Amino acid sequence: MLEDPLSENLERECKVGGEGIICKKKNSTYRPGRSSSWIKLKCTRRQEFVVGGYTHPQGARGGFGALLVGYYAADGKLHYCGKVGAGFDLRTLYFLTPRLKALKQSFSPFSGDNRLEGPGIYWIKPVLVAEVEFSEWTLGGYLRHPRYLGIRRDKQPRDVVRENAKAA
Repeated sequence: MLEDPLSENLERECKVGGEGIICKKKNSTYRPGRSSSWIKLKCTRRQEFVVGGYTHPQGARGGFGALLVGYYAADGKLHYCGKVGAGFDLRTLYFLTPRLKALKQSFSPFSGDNRLEGPGIYWIKPVLVAEVEFSEWTLGGYLRHPRYLGIRRDKQPRDVVRENAKAA
Protein backbone atom coordinates (compact mmCIF):
# COMPACT_ATOMS: atom_id res chain seq x y z
CA MET A 1 0.00 0.00 0.00
CA LEU A 2 1.28 3.47 -0.88
CA GLU A 3 1.90 5.95 1.90
CA ASP A 4 0.08 9.27 1.70
CA PRO A 5 1.99 11.73 3.90
CA LEU A 6 -0.35 14.57 2.95
CA SER A 7 -3.45 12.73 4.24
CA GLU A 8 -1.58 11.49 7.29
CA ASN A 9 -0.40 15.00 8.19
CA LEU A 10 -3.86 16.51 7.71
CA GLU A 11 -5.49 13.76 9.78
CA ARG A 12 -2.91 14.23 12.57
CA GLU A 13 -3.45 18.03 12.56
CA CYS A 14 -7.23 17.64 12.74
CA LYS A 15 -7.02 15.10 15.60
CA VAL A 16 -5.15 17.60 17.77
CA GLY A 17 -7.69 20.34 17.05
CA GLY A 18 -5.71 22.28 14.46
CA GLU A 19 -7.20 24.33 11.63
CA GLY A 20 -5.46 22.45 8.82
CA ILE A 21 -2.21 22.43 6.88
CA ILE A 22 -0.59 24.53 4.16
CA CYS A 23 0.95 22.72 1.18
CA LYS A 24 3.24 24.16 -1.47
CA LYS A 25 4.91 23.02 -4.63
CA LYS A 26 8.42 21.84 -3.89
CA ASN A 27 10.11 24.49 -6.05
CA SER A 28 7.90 27.45 -5.12
CA THR A 29 9.11 30.34 -3.01
CA TYR A 30 7.16 32.35 -0.49
CA ARG A 31 5.30 35.34 -1.90
CA PRO A 32 2.62 37.31 -0.06
CA GLY A 33 -0.95 36.85 -1.33
CA ARG A 34 -2.70 33.94 -3.00
CA SER A 35 -0.94 31.61 -5.38
CA SER A 36 -1.66 28.36 -7.19
CA SER A 37 1.65 27.11 -5.81
CA TRP A 38 0.32 27.09 -2.24
CA ILE A 39 -2.95 25.56 -0.99
CA LYS A 40 -4.65 25.35 2.39
CA LEU A 41 -6.30 22.09 3.43
CA LYS A 42 -8.74 22.78 6.26
CA CYS A 43 -9.97 20.49 8.99
CA THR A 44 -13.74 20.18 8.99
CA ARG A 45 -16.25 18.62 11.32
CA ARG A 46 -19.77 17.43 10.69
CA GLN A 47 -22.81 16.42 12.64
CA GLU A 48 -26.59 16.61 12.65
CA PHE A 49 -28.61 19.54 13.98
CA VAL A 50 -32.31 20.16 14.53
CA VAL A 51 -33.83 22.85 12.32
CA GLY A 52 -35.86 25.27 14.46
CA GLY A 53 -36.37 28.11 12.02
CA TYR A 54 -35.18 29.94 8.96
CA THR A 55 -34.52 33.46 7.73
CA HIS A 56 -35.92 35.47 4.84
CA PRO A 57 -33.67 35.37 1.75
CA GLN A 58 -31.45 38.37 0.98
CA GLY A 59 -30.61 39.82 -2.41
CA ALA A 60 -31.49 37.74 -5.46
CA ARG A 61 -31.64 34.44 -3.58
CA GLY A 62 -34.99 32.67 -3.63
CA GLY A 63 -36.55 30.32 -1.10
CA PHE A 64 -34.99 31.13 2.28
CA GLY A 65 -31.80 32.70 3.58
CA ALA A 66 -30.45 30.41 6.28
CA LEU A 67 -31.57 27.56 8.52
CA LEU A 68 -31.56 28.22 12.28
CA VAL A 69 -30.23 25.10 13.97
CA GLY A 70 -29.66 23.65 17.41
CA TYR A 71 -29.21 20.50 19.46
CA TYR A 72 -30.77 18.96 22.56
CA ALA A 73 -28.70 19.45 25.70
CA ALA A 74 -28.63 17.35 28.88
CA ASP A 75 -31.42 19.58 30.27
CA GLY A 76 -33.73 18.21 27.52
CA LYS A 77 -34.09 21.62 25.89
CA LEU A 78 -33.28 22.62 22.32
CA HIS A 79 -30.32 25.01 22.28
CA TYR A 80 -29.65 27.34 19.36
CA CYS A 81 -26.14 27.14 17.88
CA GLY A 82 -26.16 29.01 14.58
CA LYS A 83 -27.38 29.98 11.14
CA VAL A 84 -26.54 27.75 8.19
CA GLY A 85 -26.69 29.79 4.98
CA ALA A 86 -24.17 28.01 2.74
CA GLY A 87 -24.36 24.75 0.81
CA PHE A 88 -27.77 25.21 -0.84
CA ASP A 89 -28.22 24.83 -4.57
CA LEU A 90 -31.41 26.01 -6.32
CA ARG A 91 -32.94 22.55 -6.26
CA THR A 92 -32.44 22.25 -2.50
CA LEU A 93 -33.80 25.75 -1.84
CA TYR A 94 -36.97 25.02 -3.78
CA PHE A 95 -37.34 21.55 -2.30
CA LEU A 96 -37.00 22.73 1.33
CA THR A 97 -38.89 26.04 1.20
CA PRO A 98 -42.46 24.63 1.06
CA ARG A 99 -41.58 22.08 3.76
CA LEU A 100 -40.29 24.82 6.05
CA LYS A 101 -43.35 26.99 5.45
CA ALA A 102 -45.67 24.07 6.23
CA LEU A 103 -43.99 23.68 9.65
CA LYS A 104 -44.24 27.37 10.71
CA GLN A 105 -45.21 28.22 14.26
CA SER A 106 -45.43 31.53 16.12
CA PHE A 107 -42.79 30.91 18.81
CA SER A 108 -39.17 29.87 19.00
CA PRO A 109 -38.49 26.21 19.77
CA PHE A 110 -35.10 27.19 21.22
CA SER A 111 -34.67 27.59 24.96
CA GLY A 112 -33.00 30.45 26.78
CA ASP A 113 -31.91 33.80 25.51
CA ASN A 114 -32.02 33.63 21.76
CA ARG A 115 -31.14 36.88 20.07
CA LEU A 116 -33.08 36.00 16.96
CA GLU A 117 -36.13 38.22 17.22
CA GLY A 118 -37.52 40.54 14.61
CA PRO A 119 -38.53 40.64 10.99
CA GLY A 120 -37.22 38.01 8.63
CA ILE A 121 -37.05 35.25 11.28
CA TYR A 122 -39.51 32.37 11.01
CA TRP A 123 -39.90 29.59 13.59
CA ILE A 124 -40.82 26.03 12.74
CA LYS A 125 -41.73 22.86 14.60
CA PRO A 126 -38.41 21.13 15.37
CA VAL A 127 -38.96 17.96 13.33
CA LEU A 128 -36.28 18.27 10.60
CA VAL A 129 -32.70 17.12 11.09
CA ALA A 130 -29.96 18.57 8.87
CA GLU A 131 -26.41 17.34 8.48
CA VAL A 132 -23.95 20.24 8.63
CA GLU A 133 -20.23 20.57 8.01
CA PHE A 134 -18.40 23.28 9.99
CA SER A 135 -14.88 24.32 10.93
CA GLU A 136 -15.25 24.52 14.71
CA TRP A 137 -17.33 25.55 17.72
CA THR A 138 -16.82 29.13 18.90
CA LEU A 139 -16.20 29.87 22.58
CA GLY A 140 -19.81 31.10 22.76
CA GLY A 141 -21.12 27.73 21.57
CA TYR A 142 -21.94 28.63 17.97
CA LEU A 143 -20.92 26.98 14.70
CA ARG A 144 -18.13 28.61 12.72
CA HIS A 145 -18.38 28.43 8.89
CA PRO A 146 -21.34 26.02 8.75
CA ARG A 147 -22.40 24.49 5.42
CA TYR A 148 -25.54 22.48 4.74
CA LEU A 149 -25.01 18.91 3.51
CA GLY A 150 -28.53 17.47 3.53
CA ILE A 151 -31.63 16.41 5.46
CA ARG A 152 -31.34 13.25 7.57
CA ARG A 153 -34.52 11.19 7.50
CA ASP A 154 -32.96 8.39 9.54
CA LYS A 155 -32.38 10.44 12.71
CA GLN A 156 -34.97 11.60 15.23
CA PRO A 157 -34.67 15.24 16.39
CA ARG A 158 -34.62 14.20 20.09
CA ASP A 159 -31.52 12.08 19.38
CA VAL A 160 -29.54 15.12 18.19
CA VAL A 161 -27.04 16.22 20.86
CA ARG A 162 -23.82 18.20 20.70
CA GLU A 163 -21.12 15.76 19.74
CA ASN A 164 -17.40 15.89 20.19
CA ALA A 165 -17.13 16.36 16.43
CA LYS A 166 -14.54 14.31 14.62
CA ALA A 167 -12.65 15.60 11.62
CA ALA A 168 -14.42 14.82 8.33
